[in-house]
Amino acid sequence: MSYGAQETVTLTRDVDAAVVPVGTKVTLQQGEQAYITQELGGSYTVVVNGNMFRIDGKDADALGKEVKQTTIRSTTGQPVTKEELDKHIWEQLRTCYDPEIPVNIVDLGLIYDCHIDNLADGGGYKVDVKMTLTAPGCGMGPVLQQDVQNKLISIEDVQEVNVELVWEPQWNQGMMTEAARLQLGLM
Repeated sequence: MSYGAQETVTLTRDVDAAVVPVGTKVTLQQGEQAYITQELGGSYTVVVNGNMFRIDGKDADALGKEVKQTTIRSTTGQPVTKEELDKHIWEQLRTCYDPEIPVNIVDLGLIYDCHIDNLADGGGYKVDVKMTLTAPGCGMGPVLQQDVQNKLISIEDVQEVNVELVWEPQWNQGMMTEAARLQLGLM
């Protein structure tokens, strides 16, 4: 079976991973050989012993990769406006990928709603996201949900994030952007 591996690496330490597509948490062992099949949005999809796993970007060092800065800060040093924050949020959402599909979740049409509120104490913002999955039974749902939460909470002015998985309306390929359909050969 060919996985289209980009690179073969040896794990430099034990690392937490999620089994694709079921999402079960496992620990991959130091010294195991991994084939990196996808490196998008700061996370990695790897194949180890014929099984596919997702490894978070915070654990990139286990693959011999550099762990990248994850906090998004204001470029002016001043608190961001709601409009600037909205832009940062959508940029971060575009760095979230299903480990089996090389298209971000925004272009896949998985984000149904994103709402920003000021916190009552004036100390930042709360973000509420409603998203879906390409299939209701996808075990990666909690992993993707956590990825969205982690990416948004990394924005300096965001203090709270709530990500809700919803199933209505049911996702279909017509919700994808034209660019996503083209990238996946659906046009």
